[in-house]
Amino acid sequence: MGKSMFAVKGNICSERVRLGRALQQPPITQDELAKKIQFMGMEDMTTLIISRIEKNQRHVCDAELRMIAKALNVTMDWLVGDSNEIKLK
Repeated sequence: MGKSMFAVKGNICSERVRLGRALQQPPITQDELAKKIQFMGMEDMTTLIISRIEKNQRHVCDAELRMIAKALNVTMDWLVGDSNEIKLK
């Protein structure tokens, strides 16, 4: 097999996506997050994709990162660990 085109295996937001779901009031499930993102216009987001992101088994593109951040009411900086300030609505 050839070299991977990605410098990092998996993603850097897996733990923050899981934590972001847990910090919601009330906490939301992977299925609820997937449905929220689908409702926002990304119809191909599924519970399986959320699960694979949280298990660090799947890369996250920038558009997906933005949608996840919006669905969780957090910043993209927070999701990737560049900020510890969280502002949940």
